[in-house]
Amino acid sequence: MFIGLAGVQSGWAVAGAETPVQRGEYLVRAGDCTSCHTSESGTFAGGVKLNTPFGYMLGPNITPDKTTGIGLWSSEDFYRALHEGVNREGSNLYPTMPYVSYTKVSREDSDAMYAYLRTLAPVAHTVDVNHLMFPFNQRWTMEAWRALYFTEGNFVATAAKSEIWNRGAYLVEGLGHCSECHSPRNVLGAIKSSERFEGAEVEGWYALNLSGDMTTGLGAWSVDDIVTYLKSGVLKDKTTSIGPMAEVIDNSLRYMTSEDLQAIATYLKSIGTDSPSQTQNSEIDPTHVAGARLYIEHCMACHQSKGEGIPNAFPAMVNNGAVIAANPADILNVMLRGIPAQHGRGPMPAFATSLTNDQMASLANYMRTSWGNTAKPNVTPQMVEKLRSQLD
Repeated sequence: MFIGLAGVQSGWAVAGAETPVQRGEYLVRAGDCTSCHTSESGTFAGGVKLNTPFGYMLGPNITPDKTTGIGLWSSEDFYRALHEGVNREGSNLYPTMPYVSYTKVSREDSDAMYAYLRTLAPVAHTVDVNHLMFPFNQRWTMEAWRALYFTEGNFVATAAKSEIWNRGAYLVEGLGHCSECHSPRNVLGAIKSSERFEGAEVEGWYALNLSGDMTTGLGAWSVDDIVTYLKSGVLKDKTTSIGPMAEVIDNSLRYMTSEDLQAIATYLKSIGTDSPSQTQNSEIDPTHVAGARLYIEHCMACHQSKGEGIPNAFPAMVNNGAVIAANPADILNVMLRGIPAQHGRGPMPAFATSLTNDQMASLANYMRTSWGNTAKPNVTPQMVEKLRSQLD
């Protein structure tokens, strides 16, 4: 039996994997599900602490327990979690679940993983997953994050590349989600696309540079060197796995076939030269990111995640004349001064004392350029200061 891979000819045998369940067990290991979902409470019963700059999450119970796990989930529910980043109820998952990468996992592979997880012993273990700071502990804040950083999609093979390269791309960019640890992140916790695979701090450790840099990356490593390290955690005269990487090797990589490790190594050697990771998703303007975060913290509760507002209560920001006017004075004055409750609508608080000139400029520019708004992001801190000086 072969591992499913959309867009690439089958040919990657998994030793002894003659059923979907056996193939699913292999794929669950390849995705390193153990590291985030297995604690002292039991295999895949959740409870693993996942720290973020915004608080922490606990890995959920993914055993087939019907009350505290995923026992009521269908294979479609499971695929949607991987592919769309939503749970059984349709609520947004937090990106500590790496659906930004998992969206590339094929339906065939997802179904096999689901089939395997259904064979596990159910473990009754309730996990209080969300321990993030306000407002990020509110799932609706993920709408803005997803709009900025998540694109649902499938893995598409590169026709000009070899089958082994494409297999490696599928594993590294999808199921293996290697960029999630090996890439630095911006202030909203999203991967800096222009620095993918260039190394990042994780839980106080440093996930090393996987680019072709000759000094700090894999430039001096051969494909066979990488395979040896991924299989054993040791490369003589070069390095030994430590910290989270040792856990990844112990829980995942050492179980993978030599063919798959060869594919991963082949793809990794192309990073920084001709891999898709260097050409996809141009980096978002950092002021736009800062504005998005401010919008989430100060505006989204009333004006909603996509700027649509609440009818008869709070106005929409989409196509709002004050927001998109060539001269941004109106929106800046509203932000500085606030608006009292009127005409049946709720009040708008003044932010003059709580936001700086730089913050107001970033927030205004974010609203002027989001959700289809096409105004110029021409607000400057100097404009805000000029209007601030005119406050009564």
